[in-house]
Amino acid sequence: MANSALTDRLKHEAQRLGFALCGVTPAATPTGLGHFAEWLSAGYAGEMHYLADRHAAYAHPRHVLDGVRSLVMLGMSYARAEPASALSTAATTETAGRGRVARYALGSDYHDVIHDRLAELASVLRAESPGAAVRGVVDTAPLLEREFAELAGLGWVGKNTLLLNRQMGSWFFLAALLTDQELAYDQPHGADHCGTCTACLDACPTGAFVAPYVLDSRKCISYLTIELKTAIPAPLRADMGDWLFGCDVCQEVCPWNHHAAKPAESESQSRVPGGTPQPGEAGGMDLIELFWLDDAAFRARFRHTPLWRPKRRGILRNAAIVLGNQRTPTALPALIRGLNDVEPLVRGACAWALCQFSEPAAQEALQARRKIESDATVLEEIQ
Repeated sequence: MANSALTDRLKHEAQRLGFALCGVTPAATPTGLGHFAEWLSAGYAGEMHYLADRHAAYAHPRHVLDGVRSLVMLGMSYARAEPASALSTAATTETAGRGRVARYALGSDYHDVIHDRLAELASVLRAESPGAAVRGVVDTAPLLEREFAELAGLGWVGKNTLLLNRQMGSWFFLAALLTDQELAYDQPHGADHCGTCTACLDACPTGAFVAPYVLDSRKCISYLTIELKTAIPAPLRADMGDWLFGCDVCQEVCPWNHHAAKPAESESQSRVPGGTPQPGEAGGMDLIELFWLDDAAFRARFRHTPLWRPKRRGILRNAAIVLGNQRTPTALPALIRGLNDVEPLVRGACAWALCQFSEPAAQEALQARRKIESDATVLEEIQ
C-alpha cells in the first residue's frame, strides 16, 4: 500500500478502537532532550531514578524499536469520568473519612486496556505490511511522548506540563505505535494556546510549578501519593488536603478542560480505560475501611487498578495523611489500628495523623505505641 493509504487505514482503525486522537511523526531525536536533561540535573524527578537511569535511551526512539522510522501517536479520552472534586479540605458529614482519587484512576488499569487496543492496531499494520516491525507502548518506555505527540499535531504542551488539545483539553492518555515503515506524516502543532493564563500555576496546592512549563515533581501531589516510596515531607502534608491518589487540580482549573469533549456513552463503557468507577469512588473513596483490609483483600480490590502502584503501604500512608487533615473523630479507630501496622511507613503516617487530634484516645494510643516502638522514624513522628 502507498504510505498515505496505509496511514489512512491506521488512523481509521485507531478511531474504531477508541483513540480519539491520532497523528504521525517521523522518528528523530526529540528537540526537548536538552530540557529533559536540565530537569533531571535540577533534581526535579525526585525518587524516580528510572528516568535518569535510562536518560541515554530517550535520545532517539530507536532505543525503543530498532530501525524505527515512524511513530503513530495516539490519545484516548477519559473525560467521561466525573471528578471527585466535591470534597473540601474541611470534612463535612458527607465527606468525612473519604479521599479523592484522580479522575484517570477510577476503575481498571488503563495500561491493560490500551495495550489490548495497540495490539489490534499493530495487527492491522502487519497485515497490510507483512514483515513490518511494530511495537506499542504506554508511558513505560523511554520515550518523550508529549513531545512526539506535539510533533504529530495532537496538541501543545501547556504550562502545567501536560499535553493540551483544543477539543479534548488534557483528559486523555497518550500511547504510541512505533514501526519501521515510512508513513505519511502530519504537521507539528505550532501554536501555544495557553496565552497569559496562569490558572494551573496559581491553583497548585503545593506550589509544585517552579516556572511555567517546569514541574518540581518532589512537590507534586501525584508524585507524593504515587511515586514517593518514603514518608511524605511534613511541610507538604496539610496541602495534600483530601487527595488519596493523584491530583487533578491543575487540570480542573484549565479553561481548555471546561468544554472538553466526552465520548458517547456506549464508547465510554467499552472503549475508554477505567471502566465504571467502584461505588462511591467518583465521590471519594472510603478511607476508614482501608485499614481493615489485609494483604489478600487489598490485592483483590486493587490489583488491576492504578491504585496498585503504591501498594498497600503507600495507600494507607496517604489515607492516614488525609484523615489527619480532616480530623474526623470517627477515623480514630482506623488510625489507631494503623499505628500498630506491620509497616513502619504506615505507623509513621498514622502517628502524625493522630497528633492532629485533641481527643484523649489519640494521645493514649500514641503514648502506648511510644513505649514499644523500635523504628526511629516512627518514634520521631510521635515525638
